[in-house]
Amino acid sequence: MPEDPPKRSVPERFIASRATLRLDQLMTWLIRAGGLGIIVAVLGIFVFIMAEVIPLFEPARFKQESEAAVSSGRPGATATPITLMGVDEWAQKPFIYRGGAEIALADLSKNGEIETLPVEIPADTVISTAQVDGKQNRVILGTADGRVGSFKVTYTSTAGEGGKGQIVTPSVKVESFEAIGQPGKPLKDVSFGDGGAAKVMAAIQEVDGRTEVHALCIRQKRSLMGAGKPAVVGRFDLTSDLQGHPVRLLASAVGDALLVADDRGMVYYFYFTNGTTKELRQTFQPFADEADPTLSTLSYVFGDVSVVVCGATGKQEVWSLYNQSVTDGSAKGGETVRRYGKIKEFPPLTGAATFYAASQRNKTFLTGRGDFASLRYSTTESVRWEGTLPFTVARAVMDAKAEHILFLDTDGGLHRWKLDDPHPEAGMKAFFGKLWYEGADRPGYVWQSTGGTDDFEPKLSLTPLIIGSLKGTFFALLFAVPIALLAAIYTSCFLPPNIKSIVKPVMEIMASLPSVVLGFLAGLWLAPLIEDKVPSLLLGGLALPLGAMAVGWVFTKLPVTTRSKVRPGSEFWVLLLPVALMTWAAWSLGPWLESWAFTVKDPATGGFIADFRLWWPQIGHSLSASDWSFVRWLGDVFVTDFDQRNSLVVGFMMGFAVIPILFTITEDALSNVPTQIKAASLALGASRWQMVRTVVLPVASAGIFSALMVAFGRAVGETMIVVMATGNTPVMDLNIFSGMRTLSANIAVELPEAAVHSTHYRALFLGAVVLFALTFVLNTFAEILRQRLRERFKFV
Repeated sequence: MPEDPPKRSVPERFIASRATLRLDQLMTWLIRAGGLGIIVAVLGIFVFIMAEVIPLFEPARFKQESEAAVSSGRPGATATPITLMGVDEWAQKPFIYRGGAEIALADLSKNGEIETLPVEIPADTVISTAQVDGKQNRVILGTADGRVGSFKVTYTSTAGEGGKGQIVTPSVKVESFEAIGQPGKPLKDVSFGDGGAAKVMAAIQEVDGRTEVHALCIRQKRSLMGAGKPAVVGRFDLTSDLQGHPVRLLASAVGDALLVADDRGMVYYFYFTNGTTKELRQTFQPFADEADPTLSTLSYVFGDVSVVVCGATGKQEVWSLYNQSVTDGSAKGGETVRRYGKIKEFPPLTGAATFYAASQRNKTFLTGRGDFASLRYSTTESVRWEGTLPFTVARAVMDAKAEHILFLDTDGGLHRWKLDDPHPEAGMKAFFGKLWYEGADRPGYVWQSTGGTDDFEPKLSLTPLIIGSLKGTFFALLFAVPIALLAAIYTSCFLPPNIKSIVKPVMEIMASLPSVVLGFLAGLWLAPLIEDKVPSLLLGGLALPLGAMAVGWVFTKLPVTTRSKVRPGSEFWVLLLPVALMTWAAWSLGPWLESWAFTVKDPATGGFIADFRLWWPQIGHSLSASDWSFVRWLGDVFVTDFDQRNSLVVGFMMGFAVIPILFTITEDALSNVPTQIKAASLALGASRWQMVRTVVLPVASAGIFSALMVAFGRAVGETMIVVMATGNTPVMDLNIFSGMRTLSANIAVELPEAAVHSTHYRALFLGAVVLFALTFVLNTFAEILRQRLRERFKFV
């Protein structure tokens, strides 16, 4: 066997010391630990965000908490069976009124112990009808002698002994009675709307076999010295305006309107101006197409802007007030009047609804028939919970906190159920669907998280924010990509090395400019600067590239002896002065172009004025009024208003922030193309531009594509420039002269003021998830495409 070759000794200078090896091992473990730490941190952030988002899509939870037996007897004199129920905000002492001179209270903290409180109504008063207003715990009374009155049940809460628990104390306050309609005739139904300074009372009255509707308006002056005495300012007989027999009344809580439903399912909307003039503003029939169009319920949801109507067949709809053009040939024809229109339709019940309870906190309402109950949310047109109860419901009421629902069954049992539905306004339809909100004349995508009143309807559509993010990104890349790519190509392949060594570091330093500084400059300097110079900007933007191409073409036609005097790579010096002069001339012609092409008629003088800011929205209105649907779409989406802080400003300044990153990565990709293949293409007779177009760009395409994706991520995640340089209004149009609001800007603006764990708070985290998903999907697609480009154009 051949002998093994002798081992060579390793020179001592190549042998690492033990300390070096240990340090290397330590650093290896530190790098691994750091990498794992980053993964854990990212996963932790993701878990935290998802923990905030997931509850938005959970259904309502509903379970029985307690029950008690309540006597079914009716104390006191009564002409018709009456059973009404109200509850305090803690759902501890509900009251039941059955038409007499007292109310019964069930103390659910003491297993339903019954106590009574007197109602000091006038002696010998016979209650013929009554209704309850759950918002104020007011019981409206109608008497057999033609009077309307009311009493309120108020609750106070004090701490129990030793600070444990609470003691709820009810009290009853009887309010004044007013004569209405024909004296001495019984009332069949009553309604009372109390708007503070304005009130309206209404009643259905039987008069000698004829059913009449009467209303009276009350005004109460208020001043710094307090409220004055209520006074009746108007009495109205509405019977002559009705086509059928009235069966149901519903007065507005504002005290200026009344709805009357008749036995044919017709609804009459009366409006009272200053309490002295009545107007039948509208008549509508919600279920005109049904075999039986009569109504089983007519009730408001929270805010008293929308009414829930349920038909005899179980069909259920929501009708809401919004501005509509009058086209019925009335005296107000052509005007815009606030009328009711159908905006929602819910899944039907098995028959006519027998009970209804509205939330005093949001647009939730409970409805049902017999032992079936359904919890629904008006805004999103969704069913939050529904099921069969172990009893037949006679009455239902929801507490002020929307945490409990109390049922009174037909056997006299009282049941308290716990409701856990913290985010009824959430859901896929709320965040991404088109909803018809109260007051709007059509469905839309709207983000408006807060309002000036408690009955505000949250509008949490993320669609305008997604559109705004893509819109800002598009205009920024539209400005940045051509400049950065062409500059990178010229710097890498044409610029002399001594100039390149200056240009590239300067561009890299530009990337370090704080975005808040760029946003400040965009909002306070650039936006006012170009607001009235859009025509000059258009001409200058066209003159710059066209002038450069024209000068370049002229340069190529010069004799070779003349062109050879210009050092290769220094041709840009030849372009500077002519292009600058052409751009300046084009900019100076802007006012002339505006006076020639962008004029509008001044309604005051009848003359024409040159103002692009007025011309642009006028063109949009003209397009929106077109008979062609495509032209109307162009007007609604692309040509709307003109704002000083708009997408053009954002495109310039955000593009300025993106250019350094895009330029640097692209230039590196182009410079890393092997010199051998560039030299080979030149040796084969290719010109420098042919070499760039056929060799450099294909080989560097994967790196260029990566640069584009990084630029997209930088633009779509930008916050401060968008916050400071736009109107920050969430709109759906793609108009370059209007603003927008992006997902990132929305989070920055609203998160500091959002209540922790509220729907608004969690919706902002959902916006972060959407932003992450948007970039993740796009980057994944881009990486797949980049790998294919790399394999196709790789150089071996």
